[in-house]
Amino acid sequence: MIEGLDGAGKRTLSDKLVAAFADHGASVVVHAFPRYGRSVTADLVRDGLYGRLGGLGDEVYGMGVLYALDRLGARDDLLADLGAHDVVLLDRYVASNAAYGAARLHEDAHGAFVEWVRAIEIERFGLPVPTAQVLLRVAPEVAAERTQGRESTEAQTRDTWEVDGGLQARCAAVYDQLAAEHWLSPWHAVDGADAVALAAALLG
Repeated sequence: MIEGLDGAGKRTLSDKLVAAFADHGASVVVHAFPRYGRSVTADLVRDGLYGRLGGLGDEVYGMGVLYALDRLGARDDLLADLGAHDVVLLDRYVASNAAYGAARLHEDAHGAFVEWVRAIEIERFGLPVPTAQVLLRVAPEVAAERTQGRESTEAQTRDTWEVDGGLQARCAAVYDQLAAEHWLSPWHAVDGADAVALAAALLG
């Protein structure tokens, strides 16, 4: 599982890891969450991020449910892929819901929201527990520069969370706590500056 702030480089690292695993002869499949364009709940998430859901987009637990339901819709595919492939690589997973929701509520990793996410996604929905999680650690300012760059080069308007520097900084702090405490499973916190070097280091 690859976690990190918006603009941390998760997609770039995912692409590098897929190529590296393939070079090692491993069978690998990738899932990215939210599943925009494939899941009704994911598309509702996008609407919430752009202020198109009225008050629901501002409701932290409401958005958290939408994120969780998107993953629930992929549960059977995830379980099947775990049995059919050597590596199942996820671009964002349960921890992103925990980190961003806690940050929006000004809570830390020990707050009620993080525990609620674990209870609903892992216990109630039965989503598979990750074997390992990678935190791409970048400064919020660097992540913001990258999302601004995407906005200009890819015509991809930043959402309300991406433009909120305070939220991104709080989220980074929650991610650091989750990684330090190996929430759900072992974490590997790495510098997100160089995706190529990261891929080499993770493959060992």
